[in-house]
Amino acid sequence: MSSNDTANEVDVNRVFIGAGCNRIVNNVSWGASGLVSFGAQNAVAIFCPKTAQILTTLPGHKASVNCTHWLPSTKFAFKAKHLESHYLLSGDTDGVIILWELSLVDKKWRHVLQLPQSHKKGVTCITGIMVSQSEAVFASTSSDGAVHIGEVVFPSIPGGDCKLSCLESLFVGSKAMVALSLAELPGNTNHLVLAMGGLDNKIHLYCGQRTGKFVRACELKGHTDWIRSLDFSLPVCTSGEAISILLVSSSQDKVIRIWKMALRGSSANTQSTCRKEVISLASYIEGPVLVAGSSSYQVSVESLLIGHEDWVYSVQWEPPSTAPSDGVSCQQPSSILSASMDKTMMIWQPEKTTGIWMNVVTVGELSHSALGFYGGHWSPDGRSILAHGYGGAFHLWRNVGVDIDNWQPQKVPSGHFAAVMDISWSRSSDYLLSVSHDQTTRVFASWKNVASLMGENSWHEVARPQVHGHDINCVTIIQGKGNHRFVSGADEKVARVFEAPLSFLKTLNHATFQESSFHEDLQADVQILGANMSALGLSQKPIYVNATRETADRHGNDGLDTLESVPDAVPAVFTKPPIEDQLAWHTLWPESHKLYGHGNELFSLCCDHEGKLVASSCKAQSTAVAEIWLWEVGSWKAMGRLQSHSLTVTQISFSHDDNLLLSVSRDRQFTVFAIQRTGTGEIDYQLIARQEAHKRIIWSCSWNPFGHEFATGSRDKTVKIWAVENKSSVKQILALPPFNSSVTALSWVGLDRQKNHGFLAVGMESGVIELWSISVNRTNDVSTPVPSTANIVIRFDPFACHVAAVNRMAWKTHEKPKNSRTMQLASCGADNTVRVFQVNV
Repeated sequence: MSSNDTANEVDVNRVFIGAGCNRIVNNVSWGASGLVSFGAQNAVAIFCPKTAQILTTLPGHKASVNCTHWLPSTKFAFKAKHLESHYLLSGDTDGVIILWELSLVDKKWRHVLQLPQSHKKGVTCITGIMVSQSEAVFASTSSDGAVHIGEVVFPSIPGGDCKLSCLESLFVGSKAMVALSLAELPGNTNHLVLAMGGLDNKIHLYCGQRTGKFVRACELKGHTDWIRSLDFSLPVCTSGEAISILLVSSSQDKVIRIWKMALRGSSANTQSTCRKEVISLASYIEGPVLVAGSSSYQVSVESLLIGHEDWVYSVQWEPPSTAPSDGVSCQQPSSILSASMDKTMMIWQPEKTTGIWMNVVTVGELSHSALGFYGGHWSPDGRSILAHGYGGAFHLWRNVGVDIDNWQPQKVPSGHFAAVMDISWSRSSDYLLSVSHDQTTRVFASWKNVASLMGENSWHEVARPQVHGHDINCVTIIQGKGNHRFVSGADEKVARVFEAPLSFLKTLNHATFQESSFHEDLQADVQILGANMSALGLSQKPIYVNATRETADRHGNDGLDTLESVPDAVPAVFTKPPIEDQLAWHTLWPESHKLYGHGNELFSLCCDHEGKLVASSCKAQSTAVAEIWLWEVGSWKAMGRLQSHSLTVTQISFSHDDNLLLSVSRDRQFTVFAIQRTGTGEIDYQLIARQEAHKRIIWSCSWNPFGHEFATGSRDKTVKIWAVENKSSVKQILALPPFNSSVTALSWVGLDRQKNHGFLAVGMESGVIELWSISVNRTNDVSTPVPSTANIVIRFDPFACHVAAVNRMAWKTHEKPKNSRTMQLASCGADNTVRVFQVNV
């Protein structure tokens, strides 16, 4: 893992992972372990609902993860009491399915195997059931029209091998299946039933044995649009014996149907249950008969649940909460959770007297920006429900009522749902700002008072300053005195300047517990409370502290959400981490300036360390467009246009004394300019060096905090260290050994000023991050130069690293604090995640 003495002293811990959920159905699964799995780009992310923190990301998929499924899932929590390991299946858009193992003892993950029989196209659904304590049967479907059924036998001893066997492959034809559910047939335990539904609006039932041999049994008609979700209940007990099973189905026709499959020739259909029959006449609309071996089952429509106003993407039976008395059967609660694109989740239960199914609980998100839910899930104890939605966000409600239901929203992890392009630490390092192609800018911070309850720092998203209409590529926070400000650049020709509103300053005080971190007099100067989104979603207008709210309806359209009327934001001061509804709308920052000048979409930004100058560049294919513009902070006048590159400038950086400006570009060259401020407030700049440094695009650069040395990293898989001599020339002093992947991000931190020694973090296209120890020796005595050295210190654990390209890294401080042994490194990547690591030296 490492190759020098300092390695023994350096270790890296995960502090925080922020990630959004892939916006697709069947992506989320809540396991009997109490943990939730979901796909975040090509990573499988695991989060703990109790702490609202993402624990790890599992690397292995080459394509975006579509579905995850726990074995055992919440439904089989009662069978999982004695398991030492839990398992997880994940499928991606390439058709690959991977089996993972979580050891409950040491909480370690392991990649068990990749299923040998992969689908030809993306996996759309995975389902699985526990047929005994150590055996599970699972099925997967894909848009290639195939349904694979397999069995996995878990090892009896910890660390043993899983035995996997493929039982059957069914081809369903051109109309693919998108929903699956498996169950054991009641009263006939050797037989399994597989329900599948999809694009032909019918539910197909297949029967088979544990060994395979699945045959088509019957089909259920009734839905008038695509079927999106299916779920079998556990066997339902009538008069002491389990002889029927229920199937719930949901569809894009907005209707949920409950189907009953009762064992024929049993007491359920005889006259002895006369009272039952009178109550539920509707349930005896006879359907087809399902034959499995020597038993046959009468299928009938039990109920229709109508209440959603849009496509119903998911339905799920409440998991059995009580332990079975005899250890075999288990009581199935009569309760169903449904999630829909109408922005609501509903819980349905039959009425006590009539047995008619009613909607007893409705929860949802009412924010203007919400676009509906892709799936809903029960917690193992049935006291919490989780939804994931179109905005890549989770929503969790917990029933906190004692005697009566009282569902309250809870904090969940959040993050970007597209590639995160750039990050920047605030000048006091209180928070981290990130921008992404999901068109948002987000603020993540450690929330101190939450942490004290849980014993460790607890990071959360505390604000969403910018919700934009273009993909955002770059950001920089203005250093120096005064209010918090940042500049962001998106796929448009203007850079935008934002200033923190009063509501954010006060929220930050609550988060960091430092009432004095922001001077009261400065807070008194800030007259802006928050910001409103404009109708087209590009500019954000300020809301002033003493503004009177308009009471008259502005358009007389009774408050309908139209394009012209966007509801007013209500900026609030949060005393605990805000939830998605609040973040999406009420934490915007007002835009104070626009910087016009570039001819193409902005690509990189950087601020000097004094907070006087901002440098910007845009996408370019010619020398004229590839100029770097300098802007004066405050007046926001253009102070200079630096021409040197012929293609897009990929990163710009000021040296730590602000006298030199370094830029690297797609044209494989770096340039260094000397920057001088004249007494009249003008800027003098002069080209010191331009040099072709690598054989491929240079993606990244970083200055040594202690001097005029810098590093460049390129697609040619190399990192080179250069020194600027006498502010007149540049020479190469070191080249690191070639890496296994393109180098996409670099960040240098100082450790020892006397020895001119520091760490260089190297991030790669593969997602791997390595830490290198760099010692640069400056000697004026030319006769006996002491060589500069570079050694690898540590390679980060793959379960902590990114799973796709690292786009940017930033140390919390440029230099290690004198009396501290820990430093923090932030990174962001194409796997949609923002990460913070603690490096202990």
